[in-house]
Amino acid sequence: MKSRLLTSLALGVTLVLGTTGCSMITEQATTIPYSASDGVNIPDSGPLKVRNALLVADESGASANFLAAVVNDTDTAETLLVGLDGATQTVRVPARSAVSLGFDGSDPLLFPRIDSAPGTNVELTFQSGDGEGVAYFVPVLDGTLDYLADFVPQD
Repeated sequence: MKSRLLTSLALGVTLVLGTTGCSMITEQATTIPYSASDGVNIPDSGPLKVRNALLVADESGASANFLAAVVNDTDTAETLLVGLDGATQTVRVPARSAVSLGFDGSDPLLFPRIDSAPGTNVELTFQSGDGEGVAYFVPVLDGTLDYLADFVPQD
């Protein structure tokens, strides 16, 4: 009788581990962070968070507009520095708010010389507050998508 009970228990444990064992050691896909849009989320470097960052250029890729959302969760206004090949643009973000660059009727940041055609990635630098700064590759898109057509720079 005891051997039947032990056998049933061992079979039950084997069945449970056999059907759920992979999920115990495999990373779940829903816990992996990713950018769910056309742009990229920039790793945090300082108090400001840069979300859905992208560049929109014409076919030549001579100049581009930088679009993103910049979020400030702190109690003080902060400044974001966005750099490309020595050219730096600044964005002031009030406390406890977000600034849209390009969307919601706001102006994007124009980088007059990127020399990168749509379909490539360009390395930009981002720094805010006391953060060390981070370099990150941002996609260059064109105006093929309707909602990006208005952001193609007009030279």
